[in-house]
Formats: sequence, C-alpha cells, structure tokens
Amino acid sequence: MSIKNISRRGLIKVAAGAAVASTSTTVCAQLPRGQATRGFKIKNKRIRQSIMGWTFNPMPTNKLISVCADIGLTGIEGIGREFYPSARKAGLEISLVGSHGFAKGPNDPKNHNMVIEKLIDGINVAKDVGAKRVITFVGMEDPNIDRDQANTNCVKAWKKVVGHAEKNGITLCLEHLNSVDDSHPMKGHPGYQGDKLDFCIQAIQKVGSPNLKLLFDVYHVQIMHGDIIRNIRNLKDYIGHYHTAGNPGRAELDDAQEINYPAVMRAILETGFEGFVAQEFIPTWDDKIGALCHAVEICDV
Repeated sequence: MSIKNISRRGLIKVAAGAAVASTSTTVCAQLPRGQATRGFKIKNKRIRQSIMGWTFNPMPTNKLISVCADIGLTGIEGIGREFYPSARKAGLEISLVGSHGFAKGPNDPKNHNMVIEKLIDGINVAKDVGAKRVITFVGMEDPNIDRDQANTNCVKAWKKVVGHAEKNGITLCLEHLNSVDDSHPMKGHPGYQGDKLDFCIQAIQKVGSPNLKLLFDVYHVQIMHGDIIRNIRNLKDYIGHYHTAGNPGRAELDDAQEINYPAVMRAILETGFEGFVAQEFIPTWDDKIGALCHAVEICDV
C-alpha cells in the first residue's frame, strides 16, 4: 500500500505500533537515573557478564560475590586473591587476574623486571584457579622516552612472558585507558601512554601471539575515540576482554550517560566474542545492588 492510500487513522495506528516496539527494545537503556531493578536475574546469557569488584567498595567482597551469583553473573575480577576460593565456590569464574598496576609499565625499561615477575606470577595464579586471562598495562609516559621507543620497550617485555602464557593457556589482556578525565584517580589517567588504540594494537601485532589481546574498555574508548561499534568490528580479532561504564562520569549505564549499551552488546555478539564483559562502573545510586541489576539487565541482550 502506498503512503497516499493510508488514512490519518491508519497512520496513527502505525505510529503507535512503532512507539510500542521502540519502547519494548529500549526500555532498559532508558530507565531513569536512580530507578532500581533489584531482583533481576540474567535470562538470555548470551553475554558472559562479570564485575570488577573494586568499583563496589566498601561493600564486603563476600556479600558482592553472593549478590553476583544470585543475579546470574558468571565471573568476577578485581578482588583480593584471598577471595578467589569463595568466588569459585559460588560458581563464579575469576574472569581476569591482576598483575602489575597501570602506573609503572613495560614502556620504561627500568620496570621490566618487576613487570615480568608480576605477569608470570599472575599467569601462575590464573592457572591455579582456572582463570584464562591476566591484565597488563603500558604505564605512564616518561618525557625522556618517545612513543616509538616506548612501544618497542613494551613489546620486548611482553615477548619475554607471552611464551609462558601460551604454555599455560592464559591470555594477557592489555588495557587501553583514557588520559582525558582528571576528575578522579580511577575515572581517567592523564599521562597514561596506552591511551590510543593504535599504540596498543601496534604492540600486540609486534608481539605476534594470540595470547596477547586488547582489553577493550567501552568507557575509555568512548572518551578517547568514540565510534565504539565500528572499533569493535574493526578490532574484533584483537579483543580479549571488555569493561563497561557510563560516560561521562564512569557511573551507571542509565539515561544520564551517552553510550547505547544494548547496541554495543549486540555488536559484540555479532563478532562472535565468547569471553567476558565486566561491569566496571562506579555506582552512585543509593541502591547499589539495584544499580548492578539495572546494568546487568541492559547488557543481557
């Protein structure tokens, strides 16, 4: 039927139907700030969801483990290693094991011994607890080391440990961080040298191992590059792990931030990714568990 043959009443019906369809697919993303969805449990399970535990401090870790297991998350990271047995007992995989921090990294040769030692330790711990991934970083820039040399330094260090990762079935995940936000020590990292995707991908390509991949933090990528879905598609072969948070502010994935997370999750699924997507937002709602339920629901596409 052509447009000219549709009556005014027909047009109203079509518009109403479209509105209902739109609402049904975007209601989670548009949930008003502070409106909790406590009690939600994961249904679709196509995205393997985890949580970065530090963001929910000072909630006791054992309580967080229990909450995550009840919601239906399948992983947890960013918690003390002493809590790994409790997490495993609750049915949660350790989705990412820590190593060296983001400030002192392999971009500076004087950090190489420490970085290599920490990464080897992380690989060994991951192997022991059945984890598959260990985090790594570039480090803060030194004005005396230019970008190209810093990249070469990183490659040199990672090549010394990636063989150990390969032998143990562990993937090193290099996290890209934003260097723009200076409002909070964990919302942005001015001076971090791995703040550009091309720097990270170049180093990964030079190492040339399937056991060194990119940790694609959606929040950080949005700040530094934007074009999230295109970057996910273009870099799909290099991505080993994902983190989430709302931007600006690294808060909930609610209607006060700019990222369309349901669309991002669908794009991740379209690439065939089978790893973890870890919630790493810093909750600001009064009901922090409700905030977690809300974020998990949004990503359960």
